[in-house]
Amino acid sequence: MEVKVLHQVMEWNEDVSKDVKKTLDGYGIRMINIMGSPGAGKTSLITSLIDKLDGKFRIGVIEGDIAGQVDADRIASLNIPTVQLNTDGACHIEAMSIQKILPMLPLNDLDLIFVENIGNLVCPAEFQIGESMRITILSIPEGDDKVEKYPLMFTDTNCLVLNKYDMLPYFDFDEQRVRDHYETVNPSGPLFPVSSRTGEGIEQLAAYITEQTGK
Repeated sequence: MEVKVLHQVMEWNEDVSKDVKKTLDGYGIRMINIMGSPGAGKTSLITSLIDKLDGKFRIGVIEGDIAGQVDADRIASLNIPTVQLNTDGACHIEAMSIQKILPMLPLNDLDLIFVENIGNLVCPAEFQIGESMRITILSIPEGDDKVEKYPLMFTDTNCLVLNKYDMLPYFDFDEQRVRDHYETVNPSGPLFPVSSRTGEGIEQLAAYITEQTGK
């Protein structure tokens, strides 16, 4: 019974995701789903990308959290249209939540929406939200075994950002292990070593986003 209910929920979410994508396509908007663990650097990466892409894209942000709006306030301080999406305990964002919150953004004035998903390496990978692109973040302090432990998150993504790359000398982190396993589960997905603190790799990632979104 539980399996049947879960299957129905997934199908329903997929239908709503398609509706969201159709709505965004009508406005000429591309939405990017940013996924990763708590503390992986999702908000910092978004702010760094805004710095590189603002002017080329009209950008909005949907900031997902279980509770609170600290990160949304941080993004809004950059004069970027931002809405807070609190899941009240849910470990992922669903397409219905995006559908309900989209009217709170000035859609006529946007080209690109970043969605910061809930910090989790399991549930967000299973739920499409109407995005055109997915970016998964793995930070150096998290360890080099995550691709093996959570393969779906790294399989169903357009690219992998190896974040906080400037911290590599300070951790026992086998970068080649990550690269090898990522290539196995996602042979066509590029990997970007990035540091939001130093700016390393941000230019290359921004160029990739621009290319992938057809801008």
